[in-house]
Amino acid sequence: MTEIAKEIRKTLLKLANKAKGPHIGSALGCVDIFSALYFKVLRLEPYEDRDIFLLSKAHSAMSLYSTLFHKGLMCEEMLFSYYQNGGTLPAHTDRSTHKYVEISAGSLGHALPMAIGMAMAFKKDKQDRNIYVLMGDGEIQEGSIWEALMLGSKLGLNNIVALIDRNDLQGYGRASELIAYEPLEDKFIAFGWDCMRVNGHCEDSIIKAINSKKDKPLCVICDTIKGKGVSFMEDKLEWHYYLVTDEIYKKALEELQ
Repeated sequence: MTEIAKEIRKTLLKLANKAKGPHIGSALGCVDIFSALYFKVLRLEPYEDRDIFLLSKAHSAMSLYSTLFHKGLMCEEMLFSYYQNGGTLPAHTDRSTHKYVEISAGSLGHALPMAIGMAMAFKKDKQDRNIYVLMGDGEIQEGSIWEALMLGSKLGLNNIVALIDRNDLQGYGRASELIAYEPLEDKFIAFGWDCMRVNGHCEDSIIKAINSKKDKPLCVICDTIKGKGVSFMEDKLEWHYYLVTDEIYKKALEELQ
């Protein structure tokens, strides 16, 4: 775990404790993906020529908000308005709240189709810009994902990188047990995409996979652990829902310290 990823996790816990809202496990599990993207991959300036990041699994919005804060793109006042009465930031992303929150999301399966349209537009306008989409492994049960995959490969959209947060836990159990989706690499390749599988908590591996992008759209399957960084939350379904009380916050923060 890098220092910046550790700091993002500390902020996440503080945010969840103040908000008394769910999804801390989902948010903690994808921090290393966010850290790799925002600190090593994404071109964010000039704003008009930026790469686009779409958070499809928007119940992990705390990860996006905390990363934007640590990147210096969101102020502390806005960050801690998250999930507050009269606050700015909702539990699921709303594109009207901040210039680096690119889409309104929450209902799963929509961001990849949106990315296809954006990538087509960038190609048409000859803009050298990339689109990055983070999806959950439960989310890829949606048929809209596979329709988008077919079109993306047909159009040769090599300016898209889809990342799968493969923690094998969704709202009601193990994603791999609720519906059969493995072997994922073979399926993405069969749909005409390049595909790599990496340790989703190793930033160097994530970056190396992204940099391997060639003439096809790319999928990076990131094997992750829900609740990563806090031992009593790791790989536990209940942390999809449980709240971070003052006692839990103190205990979790001690581990990260």
